[in-house]
Amino acid sequence: MTKDISWLARTELLIGKDALLKLTASHVVVVGLGGVGSYAAEFIARSGVGRMTIIDGDVVDPTNRNRQLPALATNHGMSKAMIMEERLKAINPEISLTVVKEFINPEMVRQQLNEKPDYIIDAIDSITPKITFIQMAYESKLPLVSSMGAGAKLDPTQLKVVDISKTWNCPFAQQIRKNLKKLGIAKGIKVVFSPENPNKESLMLTDGKNFKKSAYGTISYLPAVFGAVAASVAIRDLIGE
Repeated sequence: MTKDISWLARTELLIGKDALLKLTASHVVVVGLGGVGSYAAEFIARSGVGRMTIIDGDVVDPTNRNRQLPALATNHGMSKAMIMEERLKAINPEISLTVVKEFINPEMVRQQLNEKPDYIIDAIDSITPKITFIQMAYESKLPLVSSMGAGAKLDPTQLKVVDISKTWNCPFAQQIRKNLKKLGIAKGIKVVFSPENPNKESLMLTDGKNFKKSAYGTISYLPAVFGAVAASVAIRDLIGE
C-alpha cells in the first residue's frame, strides 16, 4: 500500500521528492527520551522518516517538566517511551515504530544494532550507558551523532557540531572523551556540544540512580535546541546535504 506523504508537502518543497522518499525509506534510532532525545525524536518523525526505534526505560519525574517534551503535570510516573510512542504515531500514523522500554545494557544494544539502522541519535545523559552505546555503534560502523551536555548553559547560539576530539568547555564531553580513549576511541564520533562556559555553581549531587551521580541545572529551551541540532545532522546526512 502506498504511504500518504501529502502532509510532507512543505518538506518536499525544500528538499525535493527524491530526498523526501529517502527519508521515508530510512530507519533512525533515538536512544534516550529526555530533554534532548524527546525533541530529536519528534523532529525526526516530523521529517517523514518512515521507520524509527525509540529507547528509554525511564518514567516521567516532576523535575522533568522544565525541559522534557513528554513531561506534564498529569503523567508523573508514566513511561517516557510510551508517551512518545503515542505522540509520534499521532504525528505520522503510518510510521513503523519500535518502542524499547528498557535502560541500556550491552545485549539490548547489540540486538538493536543488528537491525542496521540508517542513523542513530544518542541522547543518553548517563556516562556508563552512553559509553556502551557509542562504543558498540562505533565498532559496528553505524552512523551516529551524540549529544554532549546541555546542563549549566544558557546560550543556544553557541552550539556546534564537531568530532568529539574537538570539544572543549564541556565537562560531560570531557568525561566521554576520557572513557572512550580507554577503549581506544580517540576520534570518529560526531557530537553536538556547546563551548559556552558552564555555570559550575549549578551542579548538584544525585542518588546515583541510573548511573547518574550528579546533574547540572538546566533551562527549558537548551536541551530542545540540542535535540533539534542532532535531528538536523541525522536528516542532512541521510539526504546527503
